Amino acid sequence: MELFRSVNIDWLGKKWYFLAFSLIFSVAGVLSLLFWHHLPLDVDFQGGTQVRVRFDHKPDVDRIRQATDRAGLRDARVTSFTASASDANAGNEVIIALPQRDTKETSLDAGRAAIITALQTNYSQTAPANPGKLDLDTVGRQALTSYLSARDPLHLGTNASSEEHYAQQADAVLDYRDIRHGGLIGSIDDLGGVVDPAILAQLKQDAFLSGFSVRSVEIVGPQVGAALRNQALLATLYSLAGMLVYLWFRFELIYGVAAVVAVFHDTLITVGFFSLFNMEISLTVIAAILTLIGYSMNDTIVVFDRIRENLATSRRESLADVVNRSINQTLSRTVLTSGLTFLTVLSLFFFGGEVLHPFSFALVVGILIGTYSSIAVAAPMLVAYQQWRSASRGRDGGRNAALPAAKRSRA
Repeated sequence: MELFRSVNIDWLGKKWYFLAFSLIFSVAGVLSLLFWHHLPLDVDFQGGTQVRVRFDHKPDVDRIRQATDRAGLRDARVTSFTASASDANAGNEVIIALPQRDTKETSLDAGRAAIITALQTNYSQTAPANPGKLDLDTVGRQALTSYLSARDPLHLGTNASSEEHYAQQADAVLDYRDIRHGGLIGSIDDLGGVVDPAILAQLKQDAFLSGFSVRSVEIVGPQVGAALRNQALLATLYSLAGMLVYLWFRFELIYGVAAVVAVFHDTLITVGFFSLFNMEISLTVIAAILTLIGYSMNDTIVVFDRIRENLATSRRESLADVVNRSINQTLSRTVLTSGLTFLTVLSLFFFGGEVLHPFSFALVVGILIGTYSSIAVAAPMLVAYQQWRSASRGRDGGRNAALPAAKRSRA
């Protein structure tokens, strides 16, 4: 299938416009990385605690941030979820990430308690003035069992059987909360058919409902985060080095250098967009960046291969004309493959939900920039190198005879 026929666009004639476009976005990203948002790393890379919280109503993200600030958690990041068709309650959830700069692994467990305390104290409208009361929306099995055993509303005394009975009552409460009602209790009175009346009376007296519950907790130690950060950087560098060696072997060194510079350009702009929009870079984002590196390199190789084929049969044509003709000949293929892939990741960006949003955002930006760089960055570098090389030897910079790949193809 061919979308375009007899295309005759002077791509290299627009190289200064392309250069200005690349410089604008590259410099803006670098300035943001250096002076504005810097590099917003996820908990995966910097270590810390990530708590997923569900509320009984639509959460006010700005108010949650104010609550964490008042509690002294000024580096906490709050991300809201978008409700999906499969889980309407997901729209009432947020992820609160608390970076951890302490080198002690044992200090990380305090992050979960700090976030819960901050929400109970500064966000929940039902939190009592007495901090000693029990929050049934966030309490765990052991804490609830210990609370019931200490209060002993059934007057069972202190023995193993009473401990077991109160543990069963605690399990009944938590099963009702977590399994039947998605982690939240609408009212303490709703437990009337779940626990003994004496226990219900005790809970109504000494417990309360904060209106939010912790759905999951992920903890990453600082050493682990640093190791993941280094491995992600090495994975990116190794992929670039491997592609450089392959193109050096498959074509010529200048082809490899041009392709790697184009891919580095793509990566820099993509990471710069994350910094400009203050979006966290996680392991899934690194996976997306490695994916777009391969995708961009594939587009570049297709263009380079057509350039080499045309050089072998166009000995008297200028290199700039050969490059323009090669890009025009592969334009239909580029639009079809990149366009279909872009539509796929665009639908993932809009309908994939909040969790996949950073991943799909990286692919959307990467595919656009990667397709652009194959035409506007990699190919012009070949011509610029040829012109510099011919000028340094006192030759005509417009002829392709000096390009090593053309000689090798004719041999």
